[in-house]
Amino acid sequence: MGDSIHIQQSQDHSFCSFSIIACILPLSSEIESIKFNIPDLKVGTLDVLVGLSDELAKLDAFVEGVVKKVAQYMADVLEDSKDKVQENLLANGVDLVTYITRFQWDMAKYPIKQSLKNISEIIAKGVNQIDNDLKARASAYNNLKGNLQNLERKNAGSLLTRSLADIVKKEDFVLDSEYLVTLLVVVPKLNYNDWVKQYETLAEMVVPRSSNVLFEDQDSYLCNVTLFRKAVDDFKHKAREYKFMVRDFQYNEEEMKADKEEMNRLSTDKKKQFATMDIPGLNLSQQEYYPDDYLLLRTYSNSY
Repeated sequence: MGDSIHIQQSQDHSFCSFSIIACILPLSSEIESIKFNIPDLKVGTLDVLVGLSDELAKLDAFVEGVVKKVAQYMADVLEDSKDKVQENLLANGVDLVTYITRFQWDMAKYPIKQSLKNISEIIAKGVNQIDNDLKARASAYNNLKGNLQNLERKNAGSLLTRSLADIVKKEDFVLDSEYLVTLLVVVPKLNYNDWVKQYETLAEMVVPRSSNVLFEDQDSYLCNVTLFRKAVDDFKHKAREYKFMVRDFQYNEEEMKADKEEMNRLSTDKKKQFATMDIPGLNLSQQEYYPDDYLLLRTYSNSY
């Protein structure tokens, strides 16, 4: 039958020698003490235990660092919902406090018939893999975030530079015409009355009453206007004189749909970057306790 240890919650994290547990237990104000069962692990020689105790202390610090990095990157992913980090940090599908208070040693992953050193090496290998996976996910996340921000910038800003894909519609254009073309013009609000009076005369062959306001921001209106293709250059030149800026834009439904799908994909992939990671910190904490406890008992018995 394995040993057991009662762990009392304390405001002083150093009270608990299990650093991983000490980081998590304060998340719940309801827990006063828990019974933490420790299996019968194989005890080697005293020299092995002394060396292993030091190694486990280093490994424990590394595991704690990886756990904290996972939590920090989770907070980065949640961004404006950082207050929900705790409910999103899960272990085997349950919250951390539940996982700890109902923890059972994973016999399949960490067979207790193996030596403490072998088990610690299995844990170290697993944690290193998690750390490498975390770095890869963080890099992928940062790339996704950068690409998404670039797309978001294209959909923001002034009407002179922003993407128009989410503004214009097919019915705003004359399409598939051999002779006619629809232009998009950014008109300063201060000059809008001039636009209404003059756009039909800025060049020959402008279709009368073909201009409508499609969108507006704080400073400008986005207007469409239809004219004959051969008059486009003259129209653009004359429009600049009145501070009417013609956008270089061609309506392409497939490209616009692809842009929207790309933004949705990046947004979804960004949220998927950090699935639950199984970090074997509690198995390590139990194992770290075991040689320390055994050494303490040996020292006590040898003093008499």
